[in-house]
Amino acid sequence: MPVGTLAYHVVIVGGGAGGLPLATGLARRHRRRGDVRVTLVDVLATHVWKPLLHEVAAGRMDADAHEVDYPAIAYRHGFTFRQGAVRALDRARRVVLVDAVHDEEGEEILPPRELGYDMLVIAVGSESNDFGVPGVAEHAIPIDTPREAERFHRRLLAASMRANARKAAGQAGRVDIVIIGAGATGVELAAEIRQTTRMHAAYGLDRLEPARDVRITLVEAAPRILPPLSEAIAAAAADLLARLDVDVRVGCTVTRVTSDAVHTADGAAVAADLVAWAAGIRAPAWLAGLDGLETNRANQLVTTTTLQTTRDADVFALGDCAACPWPEAGREGAILPPRAQVARQQAAMLVRTVDARLRGRPLPTFRFRDYGSLVSLGELSAVGTLMGRLIGRSLFVQGLIARLMYASLYKLHQRALHGWPAVALDTLGRYLRGRVEPRVKLH
Repeated sequence: MPVGTLAYHVVIVGGGAGGLPLATGLARRHRRRGDVRVTLVDVLATHVWKPLLHEVAAGRMDADAHEVDYPAIAYRHGFTFRQGAVRALDRARRVVLVDAVHDEEGEEILPPRELGYDMLVIAVGSESNDFGVPGVAEHAIPIDTPREAERFHRRLLAASMRANARKAAGQAGRVDIVIIGAGATGVELAAEIRQTTRMHAAYGLDRLEPARDVRITLVEAAPRILPPLSEAIAAAAADLLARLDVDVRVGCTVTRVTSDAVHTADGAAVAADLVAWAAGIRAPAWLAGLDGLETNRANQLVTTTTLQTTRDADVFALGDCAACPWPEAGREGAILPPRAQVARQQAAMLVRTVDARLRGRPLPTFRFRDYGSLVSLGELSAVGTLMGRLIGRSLFVQGLIARLMYASLYKLHQRALHGWPAVALDTLGRYLRGRVEPRVKLH
């Protein structure tokens, strides 16, 4: 039953690849009827699609130009936005507690608040897991947030400028970049860095020879890169990385990171001016203490196939922070992988779930439809597989066609937030601006 209001109140915590489409989808569906009230809570005031962060880190994309303002999109679609971090839950009272918000000087701009709910959806995504490796927290940069991606880009640009100045003075100049973890993020970041450093010469860093002076090393503990994906995708990606002069080291476990090197279990020390950590993810640690809800070792909230948490039918979880059963995988105890398309499909199902709850009907169960995997390898290349329904098997795609398909995933995300007319105008505007703006970010 609703708490203190005639409208059924859905509170969504986290405005990422699942939470924001869920908020907009619910608000659009129920705006005229007025029977559902939607509140989105996020620690930040803006949203950037997380699969784009490797482009921000490499400098090919300006995060500010792709940010979505939560208050603006809330106003446009008819839901409420509340900024702040949720760090406590009172399930008995069906209330979430939102922390105060402070400005850069530490001044409080929003006080702590309580939000009552009829249905709570946790969609806070994931963060890097350093597995306790010494030195990672001090010397490596994860690529989890726009701020971290921007920090990596500033460090990359500064290192390149220093090396260029040394070469201009007749000295040795080199930039050593080590990326730890050869999943999708690590592979994409390596390819993007190589592409953007090749462009630096056009903007003044003309003493550096990218293939020789910018050394990129990709380190992976598993026997091959892209462990969750197929052998065909991994082999094609490895071939493209070799052509980009990326040094790939597989079966190589990192034991320690220092200020100038990455040390591995075989006794090697890989020189490093800049280290990116992309070796694993986990759900935020605060979920493990969320009023008795069941979590696994990766801090994910354990759910049923309806996405309800196992200990509270009014609390749901989706995306990377949820351990949802995956019976179609054919393995005992299998859970759904942390992929954007999983979160997007779960968000679409939860729109139907709210309708079912309002009508007192059985809730739908989630079945994941894998539409394939695509890995970007620079501006003009990608590799991946698409699930071909018409021919009954997967299609391997590579090159420009795969790159265009990869770009279309972002357009689909934008369409869920803005609609096709707005996406078309935005795409045209970015194309026209790209004719006069630098192709890489220079600050």
